[in-house]
Amino acid sequence: MSAEQPPAPPVPNARSAPAEEPTLGALVHDLSQQVPELIRSELRLAQAEMAQKGKRAGVGIGMFSAAGLLAFFGLAAMITAAIAALALVLPTWAAALVVGAVLFAAAAAAGLAGRSKVADATPPKPERAIEGLKEDLHTVKGDRHD
Repeated sequence: MSAEQPPAPPVPNARSAPAEEPTLGALVHDLSQQVPELIRSELRLAQAEMAQKGKRAGVGIGMFSAAGLLAFFGLAAMITAAIAALALVLPTWAAALVVGAVLFAAAAAAGLAGRSKVADATPPKPERAIEGLKEDLHTVKGDRHD
């Protein structure tokens, strides 16, 4: 005669247990794991923002360089106009004078546009990343601001 064994009672499984409030230790552990990732993401945002501002400043500096080059060509054209005016009393010098004036006007326009681009890139601090860090700090402290 063989006696049948009764089925074993079910072993409680942590996954099938009803959801409970996390303990303070678990919350602190989660926080200690999430804060470094949050800081890394804010640093990535700051880096991207600084790269964007650097590009704007680079465009402005390039426009300043273009303004200088155009001014150099304007000066060369003005010198050519003066030489042509002294060498020959012909309409050629008038044409060179007009070209020089146009180049100076283009240099002024490029200089103003470059100044505007550099002004757009300042101040060179990552403003959105700083605001994000302030919000994160308020959240960690438990401050509520709407």
